[in-house]
Amino acid sequence: MIGIAKTGEGPGHVNLVERPDPHPGSGQVLLEVHGAGVCGTDLHIAAGEYPANPPMIMGHEVSGVVTATGDGVDPAWIGRRVVSETFSSTCGTCPRCREGRPNLCAGRRSIGTHVDGAFAERIILPAINLHTVPDGLDEHAAALAEPLACVCQCMLEPAAVGPGDRVLVVGPGPMGVLAAQVAAVLGGDVLVAGLPSDADRLAVVRSLALTATTERVGATGFDVVVDASGSSGGITACLEAVRPGGRFVQLGIVGGPVTTPLDLVLIKELEVRTGFASTPRAWRRALALVGRGEVRLEPLVSAVVPLTAWKAVFEDLRAGRDMKVVFDPRRG
Repeated sequence: MIGIAKTGEGPGHVNLVERPDPHPGSGQVLLEVHGAGVCGTDLHIAAGEYPANPPMIMGHEVSGVVTATGDGVDPAWIGRRVVSETFSSTCGTCPRCREGRPNLCAGRRSIGTHVDGAFAERIILPAINLHTVPDGLDEHAAALAEPLACVCQCMLEPAAVGPGDRVLVVGPGPMGVLAAQVAAVLGGDVLVAGLPSDADRLAVVRSLALTATTERVGATGFDVVVDASGSSGGITACLEAVRPGGRFVQLGIVGGPVTTPLDLVLIKELEVRTGFASTPRAWRRALALVGRGEVRLEPLVSAVVPLTAWKAVFEDLRAGRDMKVVFDPRRG
C-alpha cells in the first residue's frame, strides 16, 4: 500500500512511500481508511516543529471501515463504520492513566507521530479506541470527530463557557470553528475573528449561524477568549480583549516560542485553560454533540483528495486557502 510519511528529522523529509500490507495483532483491528483529515499538527510535523518518530506514516484524524480483527477482538466490528482515538498505546498504570487522563501519559504513543498513521490505504488500530460513526454522518466529515474531541477536552472538561458569556474565538480554522460551535452549545454569545485573508473560512462560520468579523477587536471585555490561531498575534489579541477576571483558553498549537504580553494574565487575574489531545470521555461527548446535530462537521470539509495530492494540500493549508482537506486513499 502507499502512504504519506515523515521519513527524517527536521523540516521537510515528507514523501509518498510504499509499505507492506499491515495485519492486526492481538487486540487490534485493520481499518480501510475512507477519510483522513489534515491537521495543523501534521503541518508542524512536516516542518520539524512538533516531536515525531520518523520514519512513520503521518495522520491521526481517521474514519473508515473495519475489515479484519486480531485475536481477542469481537468480529462483530468487521464491516462497521468507525472513528478512532489517536493513541497507539499508553502505559495504563501511571497516575495520569489511572485518573482517566491517558492524553497526559508520559509513555503515550500515538498514530501519525510515533507509529504509522492514517495517511495510507489501511491502518492498524487498537480495538479499544474505536467508536461507531453516528448514523447519517458523511464518511469524510467523520474524520473531524478527532479534532472535535480535542475541542471538547479543552472546553468541556469542565465547561469553559457559561450561558450568556460573551465569547471571542480568534482563528477561523477548523479548531476555531469547532470551538465556536461548542461555545454556542454551552450558551455563549460567540464572535469569531479572522483576517481579511480568511474570507472563505469566515463564510463557513456565517453558514453555521455564527457571527464573524475581520475588524480588530481591541479591549472589548469578553468573558471568555479562545485562541485557535496558534500565533503570537492571536494570543495577544485574546489577552487584550478579555475582561478582568475572565477566562483565556489556549487551543491552538504554536509550534515554537512566541512573544506575548503575559503580564496581562496577572494584571487581569485571568483563568487560563488548555487541553491536550483528548480522553475517552471527551470522545463520547464529541460524538454525542454530532449525533444530536448540535455540532456540524460537514460544512468544514472543503475538499476530498487522493493521497497523491499531498504537496498541494500542505501548501494550500499553510497559506490558509482551505478549511479542512480530507484524504480518501481510494481516490486515484
